[in-house]
Amino acid sequence: MQRLQAFKYELRPDGQQERQMRRFAGSCRFVYNKGLALQKERYERGEKKLGYAGLCKLLTEWRNSAETAWLADAPVHPLQQALKDLERAYSNFFAKRADFPRFKKKGQRDSFRYPDPKQIKLDQGNSRIFLPKLGWLRYRNSREVLGTVRNVTVSQSCGKWFVSIQTEREVEQPVPQATTAVGIDMGVIRFATLSDGTFYAPLNSFKRHETALRKAQQAMSRKTKFSNNWKKAKARVQRIHSRIGNARRDFLHKTSTAISQNHAMVCIEDLQVRNISRSAAGTTEQPGRNVRAKSGLNKSILDQGWFEFRRQLDYKLAWQGGWLVAVPPQNTSRSCPCCGHVSADNRQTQARFACVECGFEENADVVGAINVLRAGHARFACEVSDAVGSPAAGTHRSDSGAAQCHP
Repeated sequence: MQRLQAFKYELRPDGQQERQMRRFAGSCRFVYNKGLALQKERYERGEKKLGYAGLCKLLTEWRNSAETAWLADAPVHPLQQALKDLERAYSNFFAKRADFPRFKKKGQRDSFRYPDPKQIKLDQGNSRIFLPKLGWLRYRNSREVLGTVRNVTVSQSCGKWFVSIQTEREVEQPVPQATTAVGIDMGVIRFATLSDGTFYAPLNSFKRHETALRKAQQAMSRKTKFSNNWKKAKARVQRIHSRIGNARRDFLHKTSTAISQNHAMVCIEDLQVRNISRSAAGTTEQPGRNVRAKSGLNKSILDQGWFEFRRQLDYKLAWQGGWLVAVPPQNTSRSCPCCGHVSADNRQTQARFACVECGFEENADVVGAINVLRAGHARFACEVSDAVGSPAAGTHRSDSGAAQCHP
């Protein structure tokens, strides 16, 4: 089977290379914004939007124009990739997978991508990589790049430049080493509770740095905007945000790796994080209730990184030959695993479950994980039966393939 994998490293450019990368990222941002403005103008005039081929023809005109001749200094392929990203953003909007594309701002996710592997040279022995119009760049070689290079993305974050090398390689069809199945109940007090009784305590990286971040933001607000002191204060705020994100990603990677290596099938709730963490402020006519408490809860939920955790579990289990099964979260914390009685009275406190029908008592998160595991077994059995009944069907790892099964 083909495995796509990205390897990310910190670059060590010299001054000239760093200035060039800033110019290239700015050129890609300019092309993206110019294309988006053109598409919006055509829409307002009632004209059909331009496709990727039409935008590339305009890009050639922009590069040859006297007003934007500086675009010719940047490599053409990254500029074309910016237009391809715009086309993908439009497609996601019309497919109702994302909001309408927004204009890019300087300093926010500055990046550019080289799609042609023939123009890229990788010298791992000397920890350097060759990129068009940048030459050889050194990078911090922390691990070996496996597979054939497909494309390279250069990005900037918190004043540092990084290179992400996407590769493709052939691997044997994985067979899971573990033989157990487990259900997971996500929470705030406990980040993840497993059906076997073990749990992972939350990291709460934002909460740990919240005081330092608040002081840094207050200091930044007192500076004159765009002054040198304001830029220094802004860099300090960015460093704290970067530290929070790095700590969260490290925790999620370690936790998802441990679970995917120790279990062949993982059942998880199909949580809609955007809906769960929606603001309770309401409107002027219908103001919300308990807004302050809900705001604190939303902050704690978003601090956990539930969506990223599920994404990492999905591909890591696939690499191990396992399965991730998503089940509806309704009544998983209200159903008794012994008698099956469903009632809100079964969970009178946040941490304790006590069935009013049979008297069964257990930690509420463990009960939720057990119910998730049982629902996952039933859903997986439906998927397998569908695959056996239809020669063209396959076993799915998501909730979409078993929409007709209701455990």
